[in-house]
Order: sequence, then C-alpha cells, then structure tokens
Amino acid sequence: MIIMQTKVTEFMDHFYILDDGRVRQFLIVGDKEALLIDTGFEDNHIAGMVKEITDLPVKVLLTHGDMDHTGGLKDFGECYLHEADWHLVKDVQLHPLKEGDVFSCGEYRLEVIEIPGHTFGSVAFLEREKRLLLPGDSVQKDGPIFMFGDHRSMDLYIRSQEKLCTLSDQVAQIIPCHHEYPISPVYIERNLQDALAVQAGNLKREKHPFLPCEAVKGRWTEFYCNALAAG
Repeated sequence: MIIMQTKVTEFMDHFYILDDGRVRQFLIVGDKEALLIDTGFEDNHIAGMVKEITDLPVKVLLTHGDMDHTGGLKDFGECYLHEADWHLVKDVQLHPLKEGDVFSCGEYRLEVIEIPGHTFGSVAFLEREKRLLLPGDSVQKDGPIFMFGDHRSMDLYIRSQEKLCTLSDQVAQIIPCHHEYPISPVYIERNLQDALAVQAGNLKREKHPFLPCEAVKGRWTEFYCNALAAG
C-alpha cells in the first residue's frame, strides 16, 4: 500500500495549504468554524489531517466536482458545490454555490466567482481584501489542464478566463490546486491565449500515451483535450 504524505503549510495566518504532491486543499480556521476548500483523493484521508489542525466544525466548499477534489467527502457528509456539477458527486448532502455567494470565516471573506469550462460547475473563490484567488484547476502555470470528457467545454473555459481577466487587477497571487504556487495573475491571460490557440486549431496535437485525450501544448500552457473527429 502506498501512503501519501501530505505537507501542511500555514501560508497566511489561519490559512493552511494541505498538499500531497498530486492535488492541494485549503483550510481556513476561524473562531467558531473552519472552511475546507476541496477534499482531495479518497486515499488522502483529509478529514484526519483537518482534525490535527482544528477541532472546530468544518464547512466544505468545492471548486468543482472532479474526483481528485471530492474523494474525502464521505467523511464530512455534506458540501457546497455548484449545481452544474452535482451529477459528479454521490452519497452526500449537497448545497448550492452560485455567483456572488460569500463565505466568511475569521478574517477571511471568500466570494464565489462562477468560471465554467474545466467543468460546467467550476467556481473560484476570491478574497478581495487579501487579493487572493483560489481558482481550482482553471488557472495554472504550465498545466496540463484537463479539458477532455463530456463535462467540460473549451468555449466556456475561454469565456471564464476572459471574465477572470477583468478581475486580475484585484488579485496579487493565485493558488491553484495543481502544480506550482503561488502564481501571478498574468497566468490568467496566458491560459486564455493558449486556449484561444487550441480553439483556433493553431497548435499541434498528440495522442496521450494512456489517457483518452490529445495533448496540446501552447506557448505557456498544456491542455489535455478531446480528440478531434476524423475527416
């Protein structure tokens, strides 16, 4: 059995990053409750890690419904998730997330920004005062950003990146769930430009060696996309 070792970093006061090297989650500890953003893979056993940090009640918010972000949900029993991704999650009580919702915890105030594309129900959490953006998988340095499968849309992804570009002057740092962090808001525009190049068919596509997709590498960002239909 392989046991993943999770690194815990207090990135800001009462704001913890839990990172097992594959995907990261975020824990904010307030006075009366804690907020957990995403729950990682099931084998990460995130609930036990959270209990080592705080014994406060925990409210779970999800950036989206992919399994590497929802695997630990069964230990919490309920979560907040955009309704467009509810079909990706089973056996827990679901509460809706929508544009403009605000979750306050201690000195943190997270505003929900709808950014469909990576999944139809993807959201980001914006902390305006601290100029911090938690975009799930939708903004990354280098990638790969997964864009294959029937629950994703490159057209929506591009519109969402355009939307985030209008907020980039309010952001000082971004913490994605995968790959390098923190990153600069310039990566919103870089991800957008490469996604536009993918959509325009300007980039070389290569069959992935084991995933059911094609790898498409732009100037800054790699995307894993649905294979183009022949003919």
